[in-house]
Amino acid sequence: MQQKLIYDFGANNGDDLPYYLMKADKVVAVEANPELAAMINARFADEIGCGRLIVENCVLTVGPQGGTVPFYIHRDNHVLSQMPRPSDPENFDKVDLPARNVVDLIARHGAPHYIKIDIEHYDSEILTALFKADIRPPYISAEAHSRDVMELLIREGGYPAFNVVDGSTVARRYRRHPIEVGGGPVDYSFPHHSAGPFGADVAGPWMTPQHLRQFMTMMGFGWKDIHATTQIPPDARSRIGYRQYASRLVRNQLVAIAAKNRLVDTTLRSIRGGLRKLR
Repeated sequence: MQQKLIYDFGANNGDDLPYYLMKADKVVAVEANPELAAMINARFADEIGCGRLIVENCVLTVGPQGGTVPFYIHRDNHVLSQMPRPSDPENFDKVDLPARNVVDLIARHGAPHYIKIDIEHYDSEILTALFKADIRPPYISAEAHSRDVMELLIREGGYPAFNVVDGSTVARRYRRHPIEVGGGPVDYSFPHHSAGPFGADVAGPWMTPQHLRQFMTMMGFGWKDIHATTQIPPDARSRIGYRQYASRLVRNQLVAIAAKNRLVDTTLRSIRGGLRKLR
């Protein structure tokens, strides 16, 4: 039986890895930022030692294998680090880091069961290279800051079923969320800024390409991961389901905004109280 191999493209600080290690025989984590890669190596030393986790500290590219490429590390928010030259380079430190071609990397480690792509402003290039090489795993996801990612998954990927994970609500929406593992269902809480679940663990209806386009037009692109699969059929009634799901996401976002406003009000009251005491 072929082992389940998950690729985490853009592993960041490794917050997705505990979940992926529960779902796969082996995980390949790719992270360009040397400090974050070192953090993953220290955090998961046991899993690395037994061969269940491989950490590739490199910039994932679609260009020639080997050599170095410029990479831009954000000075304040490491999740915004990227390979393409940013529009505000004054907020980044430019470093030259080792480069690995995405197709060569997969050829080295093996066929994927699932690929998570979260590489700032480079997701569509990675998807294009994968599909040109006829790499279409049973499960795949990519962050959709633009329509390009969605259309690549539909047209070039040829996937029949889609779902969406909203990044801003992952920690709240998927808190104590049931996931399927080898020993049966367990409850798992996904941390803030993690990518959340994939496959059958994702909540909401699996949509047809037509319904996905309608859904994303309604919800907008941005901090959202589009999931695609060949293993779960789309729900023929997903037109109704995705509307309900969209309404729930909007409500969740409004709740988050309200909570932030309450925090601001509380802080302002505390500051005012402190100022009165100083008078």
